[in-house]
Amino acid sequence: MSDDKNIDFVLRTVEKRDIRFVRLWFTDVLGNLKSFSISAEDLEEAFEEGIGFDGSSVDGFVPLEESDMLAFPDPATFQILPWKSADGTSARIICDIRTPHREPFEGDPRSCLQRQFRKLDEKGYSANVGPRIEYFYFGADSDPRFQSPTPLDYAGYFDLTSFDSSSDLRRVTTMMLERMSVPVEYTFHSSAPSQSAVELRYAEAVTAADNIMTARHVIRAVAYDHDMFASFMPKPLSDTVGSGMFLYSSLFDREGTNVFWAAKTSDSAGAEAHLSDLASHYVAGILKYAPEFTLITNPTVNSYKRIVPGGEAPAYATWGVKNRTALVRIPMHKPGKHQSTRIELRSPDPAANPYLAIAVMLGAGLRGIEEGLPLPEQMNAELLSLSPAELKSRGVVALPRTLGEAVERFRGSEAMRDILGDHIVDFLSDAKQREWEEYSSVVSEWELQKYYAGI
Repeated sequence: MSDDKNIDFVLRTVEKRDIRFVRLWFTDVLGNLKSFSISAEDLEEAFEEGIGFDGSSVDGFVPLEESDMLAFPDPATFQILPWKSADGTSARIICDIRTPHREPFEGDPRSCLQRQFRKLDEKGYSANVGPRIEYFYFGADSDPRFQSPTPLDYAGYFDLTSFDSSSDLRRVTTMMLERMSVPVEYTFHSSAPSQSAVELRYAEAVTAADNIMTARHVIRAVAYDHDMFASFMPKPLSDTVGSGMFLYSSLFDREGTNVFWAAKTSDSAGAEAHLSDLASHYVAGILKYAPEFTLITNPTVNSYKRIVPGGEAPAYATWGVKNRTALVRIPMHKPGKHQSTRIELRSPDPAANPYLAIAVMLGAGLRGIEEGLPLPEQMNAELLSLSPAELKSRGVVALPRTLGEAVERFRGSEAMRDILGDHIVDFLSDAKQREWEEYSSVVSEWELQKYYAGI
């Protein structure tokens, strides 16, 4: 549907449903959802002229002297919100941010992802992405400033028991998402106490990122309505696994054929997994540039409590078919289902900005294709149990172990500046360096217990 037809549909729906207010959503560079409301009478003008706002108040946008920005609603993202407010029925539309000259703003994460999508389109490909988001439910009265969050249950992976107190929350969340046209493949109790997961159906890359932002908002809203708190902190509990935001991706040509699949016709590294040469280059690009984009996929100090050698999250830039500790896993597809061939990036966590995370994944994969990078041999779990020194001698590259190391790799990356632009790279490098320095100066409870009386 063309934009004009989409706009006409939105305006007719707003009038027919007597919608008084429309919430305009956009995302800052750090991945926080931002919103302001306009009256339904102003919506037509918003489509044509954009809505001006103060960009200096948004993290990573512009300084005070260049504060004027325009939010242009994308009519394809119009959805009626599935909950009532005091003002009656309302709707939301996701916006693209532009400069006063109507140029795409280089600090807008959604526009950044759209640039990568256009690069793929110029080469004759489209990208589908399917996310799986993990998160924790805690009591609404738990305050981590004074005590560790307390799990609400001790159920495990896929458990269906009376101990899973979050099953009703997941059911309501799924219905809310479906009403907002965000299709859910399935939800389940994940492996840690109080940990849940939702897997969204694959969609075109920008829509997939929109769906992640919508899902995070709905998950939190439903939890709040049930006197719960949903946390997307990568590792809120010390003695359990953390939460990931796994990204499945595949490329299709203009005829709609999945170009990642190939019959096993050679002894190449990817042949066993039925990966085409193009898919092998794509994976090789992700492996090469992963240490440089880790700041995007794992953007907080806490993210690196999840990425440790020997844990479930990947600590090295490796790939494998059955190895779930690899950075990139190739899920097995059913015989005859070649269209479902895809790769799974396992390092991102739910604190990541989904627009930027998908952008660097696609950008790194595209660079691998353009550079014709060879795919190294896959690593199994037994090999990954070798010592760091032994792995290094085999040429296995470690991912950053701290936020400070990730900032250093990211700041100096020519590839990241090409994919994300100088504006985003410079802002995130400075902001995350300050975060790392602040964290490094704080005396933790662990240090007091370890050293206070013993030195």
